[in-house]
Amino acid sequence: MEFKDYYKILGVDEDASKSEIKSAYRKLARKYHPDVSKEENAEDQFKDVSEAYEVLKDDEKRAEYDQLRKYGQGGDAGFEPPPGWESGASFSRGGFTGADSTDFSDFFESIFGAGGGGFRQQRGQGFSMKGEDLHHQISLFLEEAYNGCEKSLRLQTPQPGPDGQVRREEQTLKVRIPAGVRDGQHIRLRGKGGAGIGNGPAGDLYLDVRIAPHPHFRLDGGDLYVTVPIAPWEAALGASIPVPTMGGKATLKVPEGSREGQKLRLRGKGMPGKHPGNQYVVLQVAMPPKQTARSKELFRELSEEVPFNPREHLGV
Repeated sequence: MEFKDYYKILGVDEDASKSEIKSAYRKLARKYHPDVSKEENAEDQFKDVSEAYEVLKDDEKRAEYDQLRKYGQGGDAGFEPPPGWESGASFSRGGFTGADSTDFSDFFESIFGAGGGGFRQQRGQGFSMKGEDLHHQISLFLEEAYNGCEKSLRLQTPQPGPDGQVRREEQTLKVRIPAGVRDGQHIRLRGKGGAGIGNGPAGDLYLDVRIAPHPHFRLDGGDLYVTVPIAPWEAALGASIPVPTMGGKATLKVPEGSREGQKLRLRGKGMPGKHPGNQYVVLQVAMPPKQTARSKELFRELSEEVPFNPREHLGV
């Protein structure tokens, strides 16, 4: 019996991931399915592709196949499974391939038996396959992510042609970005991916959101951080100061005796959404750029009035 190299049939390496195997199957299934293909021997090619995917998509069947693959790939005498071999892999009907195990080869049946496989899909009944899911990175300014916006995207999407071959066609898509979208979030646009085959639905488009750094605000999940300078007397005496937020100015109460690096929270002033984030104001004590004779005198009086060693914790 002829040994079938399922990895070679799908054109993937032995250590290929599940996603690589699935992608290879989709490409070849579109190319060779008899309902749409003009390729020579398309039906036989499709059976081989379906059989290969039926095995390699499943961890149990793939492990058994890999074991037998090491046992020997035939040679002049052909391939025979080891004496007493019996597959322990389980099969479920309704598999992805749209193939029936009765259409599979003697090689398949010698390993896994005649009862396992997917559902029957005979030629002429109409072949359907969901279109390819697509991912596209979209870059936003923080203002766009905060307020929401409309973006125009130019995408290359796979579209099956009349000859069954899949080609990349450019399309322009306008999408609405919701207010409060987070960095790293995936926005799903149902049915905006690659076209399906037959009556199969189109795939989905996933927008992978990346938010550009902002000159003043730092984004951490749904929370915003901004550093705000305060004068020494504001830190010492307390004050109500204006601070920027993404939604406009807000008033923040700085408590008496505030410290450099202290964080004060503005609840709900972060990114909007079902669970709005907070904004954290990080205090930075700033000295006046110039001193007058009177201000220097006041600082000297302060140093005498308030005994304070900021380096005491260092032992100096």
